Amino acid sequence: MQINIYSITKKDIKYQALQEELCMQCKQFNAQITHFDLFPQSVKNAQKISSLKAQQSYTQVFLPYLNSAALNIALHPQGKSYDSVEFAHFIESYNLVQFFIGGAYGLEQSFIKLTHALSLSAMTFSHKIAKIVLCEQIYRALSILSSHPYHK
Repeated sequence: MQINIYSITKKDIKYQALQEELCMQCKQFNAQITHFDLFPQSVKNAQKISSLKAQQSYTQVFLPYLNSAALNIALHPQGKSYDSVEFAHFIESYNLVQFFIGGAYGLEQSFIKLTHALSLSAMTFSHKIAKIVLCEQIYRALSILSSHPYHK
């Protein structure tokens, strides 16, 4: 399984070691996780104008990465919530799973409609924490699907 995580954020090395550790653990389940931190000048400029322009810029950055053969998931506060077992079964039949994490102003509804919306929690997390929680839940899902004892 290939899992891609796209996020509108600048690279941050403080949390990178933990992300890499979780991603490395996923390899035992034949899963490869790749992170794409995207913060082009167009996003930086749009965020200075308005929240609407920022959301539109996020959509423009993410659109080329949507893949009709993939399970495309946008993290969104009003998205569907899953427990860990439900989440595992949600992703299990896909060879390519892609997650999209919007910028500070969230995602446009038009982009969300092109994906499955997922909520990690009713709480708001920074990008750094959201990516770690997401990676841990991916690892947990893969361990559930493989009957690995980590989930217990």
